[in-house]
Amino acid sequence: MNWDDTTDPTAAERLVGSVADGEDQAVEAALRPKDLNEFIGQEKVREQLDLVLRAARARGATADHVLLSGAPGLGKTTLSMIIAAEMEAPLRITSGPAIQHAGDLAAILSSLQEGEVLFLDEIHRMSRPAEEMLYMAMEDFRVDVIVGKGPGATAIPLELPPFTLVGATVRAGLLPPPLRDRFGFTAHMEFYEPTELERVVHRSARLLEVETTSEGAAEVAGRSRGTPRIANRLLRRVRDYAQVKADGVVTREVAEAALAVYEVDARGLDRLDRAVLEALLKLFGGGPVGLSTLAVAVGEERETVAEVAEPFLVREGLLARTPRGRVAMPAAWEHLGLVPPRQGGPADGREGPH
Repeated sequence: MNWDDTTDPTAAERLVGSVADGEDQAVEAALRPKDLNEFIGQEKVREQLDLVLRAARARGATADHVLLSGAPGLGKTTLSMIIAAEMEAPLRITSGPAIQHAGDLAAILSSLQEGEVLFLDEIHRMSRPAEEMLYMAMEDFRVDVIVGKGPGATAIPLELPPFTLVGATVRAGLLPPPLRDRFGFTAHMEFYEPTELERVVHRSARLLEVETTSEGAAEVAGRSRGTPRIANRLLRRVRDYAQVKADGVVTREVAEAALAVYEVDARGLDRLDRAVLEALLKLFGGGPVGLSTLAVAVGEERETVAEVAEPFLVREGLLARTPRGRVAMPAAWEHLGLVPPRQGGPADGREGPH
């Protein structure tokens, strides 16, 4: 299971999960920026992409193929829509898992209009035959359609109108070099800084007609794991709390109280994250401990711990994966208010100074 796998129910149900459910997709459609000037964050990517698109428009040509990589929820789909809007071209959206056969891809490519933008999400999960067909389509705007089987099979060349492929992936390293090399522009989406997320929260609050103070927006942004999708989701939950339990205004106090109800702490950890850390610290003295043992201790599948909880804990410097097992970092003890054990001794579980 990939940590970005949208079929994982645990990832989809988490308030701080980066997977978009049906509600997220509906709200994101209303909150998406429509052009590069409105897009917040990813300054280098925006600047580079703006040059690519403006140059293509000046030449009267289609834009180069674009590869966007990065974690879920950082804006890859939004940028694909902006590319189509900036080029004044139609947008076609599909995904790698939906293309299981070369014929599936041939049907999509043959129906494209000239200049159309094809957004291929999770491109790393496309089948190998379709992948090989895509090589020729991207480079020569042509595909060979095989008719018949066995010795009597023939390849019929099919000319394609010029188009722009925008591929999105969370794991660019899984793409074969021949496919990566055919993209004229590649960009990696970075996690957002808290100040950038504050701007995202303020913008979303205006569109959702939610009154938010600067301190309230900062509180929501600080717990959003560097991801705009999570920031928007937390904002909606805080808005609900403010409307029911307060006067409708999202202040720092209201945000803190709301996110305490939803078990999202000041660092963005939720129940599963803290359960993993508490088991590692209190039961195993900070490790090292094997993944299977840790999963049993928290009552979850090992894949859930490894692919859903651990990536953020590792990125935050709270946990390390080592050849001997999982090990807690000093920041984990501090975050949970526990005293690290003496060298070679068990953890005493006492609360440390706050």
